[in-house]
Amino acid sequence: MRKLGDLEALVMEQLWSAGEHLSVRQVLETLPDGRARAYTTIMTVLDNLFQKGFVDRERSGRAYVYWARQGRAEHTAKAMEDALAGGGDRGAALMHFVEQLTPEESARLRALLDEAGPS
Repeated sequence: MRKLGDLEALVMEQLWSAGEHLSVRQVLETLPDGRARAYTTIMTVLDNLFQKGFVDRERSGRAYVYWARQGRAEHTAKAMEDALAGGGDRGAALMHFVEQLTPEESARLRALLDEAGPS
């Protein structure tokens, strides 16, 4: 899975948060203030995300509306799997990850593993 650029990640956050299909104009209007962005820039970003397989789109009148192909959690899980696959020793990488968890996150992970059962 290709890593998202900063603006791509920002656009994906808007799509994940919206919970509905958004046009380029709607995405542009929901982006946090900061620096001004052009409509064509957001249109290009959304087209790139479509080409990379991160979003789907359909025509709505003369424009497209876009939505995320995966939820935020599924995207994060895939990114983690890709990182583990390319990181050499999966066990060592997992151990370093687990060592960084808070006690609450560790307990939640333990409960999820117990819930999933043996694999």
